[in-house]
Amino acid sequence: MSESVAAAAPSPSGPTDKIASVEAIVDGLGSVGYIASQQIATALFVAEHLQKPILVEGSAGVGKTELALSAAAWLDLPLIRMQCYEGLDESKALYEWKYGKQLLYTQILKDKVGSTLSDAADLDTAMERLQGFGDLFFSEQFLEPRPLLKALRQEGGAVLLIDEVDKSDEEFEAFLLEVLSDFQVSIPEIGTVTAIVPPLVFLTSNNVREMGDALKRRCLHLHIPLPDARLEQRIVASRVPGIEERLSRQLVDFVQMLRDEELKKLPSISETIDWARVLLLLHAETLEVGLVRDTMNVLLKFEQDIAAMTPKVPEMVRKTAGQLPQGRPQS
Repeated sequence: MSESVAAAAPSPSGPTDKIASVEAIVDGLGSVGYIASQQIATALFVAEHLQKPILVEGSAGVGKTELALSAAAWLDLPLIRMQCYEGLDESKALYEWKYGKQLLYTQILKDKVGSTLSDAADLDTAMERLQGFGDLFFSEQFLEPRPLLKALRQEGGAVLLIDEVDKSDEEFEAFLLEVLSDFQVSIPEIGTVTAIVPPLVFLTSNNVREMGDALKRRCLHLHIPLPDARLEQRIVASRVPGIEERLSRQLVDFVQMLRDEELKKLPSISETIDWARVLLLLHAETLEVGLVRDTMNVLLKFEQDIAAMTPKVPEMVRKTAGQLPQGRPQS
């Protein structure tokens, strides 16, 4: 079938009027606790007004998924998330048929089919009548929408998060191209479903594998690096309300020093936030050597990294104290 089943043409204005400027995006995301750089806000502004997906890349824990979650919260749009994995196919991403409901309907129609065919003059007539029942079984009422189809059918728009797309197979990546370029999908039994309002689409990648040129061509590229100290302090202040500025400055400086080391896994923003919450939970007022050693497993995820850094903790703690602004106590 080739007919379209869209309820309306895509809206040229997108899901919201809130994305009016780059500055409005910075302020809006900040209102829900996401500290966005100018680069991030610009990418979001362009994506909305050009109706293009954003392929967000960067190391794990830098805030790629959180960007989509925060955008949905700020814009007051439903978040539809599809977690990618090896072996993911369109039946899990797009739609499935409600086989149980079809089976139940078959039982109900058993007698009806018999009476319908009882007066059929020949086999061709019987097959023609049965064809009508076949079309009914593969109709809207038996369709179970999955994330991609749900996102296209949201009347007021949605934020579609295709998370860790690099973990999916190349075949699934190719399947996504129609959705990413035209905001539509083709269902053989029904036709083409076009978005009522194009969703704001985020694809995240941890660079497990290189994404294909065709997918990259359809997306805006956004790389989120590990933050510098000033930005990380703003993030901690936003995500961990109640933490003292002195402790926040020290722990961020400590994490920044860790990132200069040769570690198997460098601590990301998410680890910094977790560590700040742990220190707050333990009523810490300043970094102390024993406390850092006891909580190092929050920052570092490999025992070999913890073992390598433990002897360096005293000197690193002294350095963070020495980097405090003049006039502050440096216990």
